[in-house]
Amino acid sequence: QVQLIESGGRLVQAGGSLRLSCEASGRSFSSDAMAWFRRAPGKEREFVARISWSGSSIRYAGSVKGRFTISKDNAKNTVYLQMNSLKPEDTAVYYCAADVGSTYNYVYWGQGTQVTVSS
Repeated sequence: QVQLIESGGRLVQAGGSLRLSCEASGRSFSSDAMAWFRRAPGKEREFVARISWSGSSIRYAGSVKGRFTISKDNAKNTVYLQMNSLKPEDTAVYYCAADVGSTYNYVYWGQGTQVTVSS
């Protein structure tokens, strides 16, 4: 059974930092791109960041560029999201997703981890 399990979300003050982790099990994702999405209360799910299987290609949403860093450890089958200079508008449930075959088809999703940024 394939699972993506996110962790690291918690309450943090504005300006603070968090590192989210997404550990995969049941299948290796070393050949797949991985991504982070988020859903804020009352809003649609939105893209946050994506990293190619090799780590050589990375994209960020404009709202997080320069503050967030996505990385991938294929040996640990884990993807990370380092979030710095957090803002209250970053408050959301954060989800990781696996883009099997790197075709922008996100087949596997985690259950999400809550990030709350207080002002």
